[in-house]
Amino acid sequence: MTKQQLNPDLKIRHISMISIAGVIGAGLFIGSGAVINSTGPGAVLSYALAGTLVVLVMRMLGEMSAANPTSGSFATYANESIGQWAGFTIGWLYWFFWVVVIAIEAIAGAAIMQYWLPDFPLWLMALILTIALTLTNLFSVKSFGEFEYWFSLIKVVSITLFLVIGLCVVFGWYPGVDSPGTTNLLGSGGFMPSGIGSVLLGITVVIFSFMGTEIVTIAAGESDHPAKAVRIATNSVIWRILIFYIGSIALVVTLLPWNSANILVSPFVAVLDHIGIPAAAQIMNFVVLTAVLSCLNSALYANSRMLYGMAKKGDAPKAFLKLSKKGVPVRAILFSTVFSYVAVIFSYISPDKIFLFLINSSGAVALLVYLVIAFSHLRMRRKFDRENPEALQIKMWLFPYLTYATILAISSIYIAMLFIESLRLQATLTSLIAGFTVAAYFIFVRKKNMINNLEESALQESADTTRI
Repeated sequence: MTKQQLNPDLKIRHISMISIAGVIGAGLFIGSGAVINSTGPGAVLSYALAGTLVVLVMRMLGEMSAANPTSGSFATYANESIGQWAGFTIGWLYWFFWVVVIAIEAIAGAAIMQYWLPDFPLWLMALILTIALTLTNLFSVKSFGEFEYWFSLIKVVSITLFLVIGLCVVFGWYPGVDSPGTTNLLGSGGFMPSGIGSVLLGITVVIFSFMGTEIVTIAAGESDHPAKAVRIATNSVIWRILIFYIGSIALVVTLLPWNSANILVSPFVAVLDHIGIPAAAQIMNFVVLTAVLSCLNSALYANSRMLYGMAKKGDAPKAFLKLSKKGVPVRAILFSTVFSYVAVIFSYISPDKIFLFLINSSGAVALLVYLVIAFSHLRMRRKFDRENPEALQIKMWLFPYLTYATILAISSIYIAMLFIESLRLQATLTSLIAGFTVAAYFIFVRKKNMINNLEESALQESADTTRI
């Protein structure tokens, strides 16, 4: 007899650590430098505003996940509340996003490894890293949870130490380093040297670095206590964004001038060098490698579970429902990995055309995912209020007003991207890919469903006639 259910082998400690550190990626350690360099100390506000949006979206998703935990997560909720076309579209867009991310992270991880192994071929290292974490995901969901637990623990410890050391410098408690006071925050043009416009522009860039916070609600479907796991993740999202993102960015802009060339390269290395921490570059390379491998591991997991969840709803081939003896969707993992290998190949044979197209066309998927979550929440909350209010263990604040405000804010960011030259291509290509996916649903899936319904009706009529 074939297994039909995923194993609930993820423990609360796995979910807790994933929820705490899932938001910490290479975007924080490296990508934040570009935001600070273009926005100034006001980058703190960009991260705070983007973080607020993510907190609201996670609260909505947490409410739905606690009431109905499933590995299909928001694609399943979109299917049930908006329509199958919405679940199909957002599910495949999300899958496509992580396929590209797997390729990007594999290449980034290989590049970091070359810091210690300069003569090792980049393509071979990228292949080794992807295969290693694919095998981890193939073995069991528990092995994924264990790897992600330790990756997350390293990130949490690293950021915590950074915050402690940074605060000691700010308050003048660190030997040999003078406190900068408010010099860097208010000097060199003030807190917002390029005006409020640059802060708002920063939001459009920053919000993508939070992508991945939703994975914990997907993982909750394989937890032994799904409702409790979602509650822990949802309740912790505020302080983890506040401390890890906003706190660390605030320290960087306090300790160093925002227009420092070193910040643009790597803000965390720049701070550690400034303080006089020995081997700062090597330490941060190790931490960033951990963040990259964590993202790669999570991407492989999220991809396969989304594919499995869509297969259950008929939005993907039923072949992806095949599970191993340990309850792992092997075919879904391998299918996603193969496409990522293809993307890695494109990064070498056509980095400025095909691979760049893949990156840009998946660039705004995060906003579409958040938008669909918000619309799904509007409908599902009203349904639960009518039919099963007891299921709402977590509730969205000030419903429906904050849900409407979130929809308006996310829509505004998406529209703004179309008018920002550096982001216009991403928004345009993502819109085209989304349009193509919707069209694919109506051409293939809906047509197949209509044919199946007609066949079922014909069989029913035939059976009724026979009985008469």
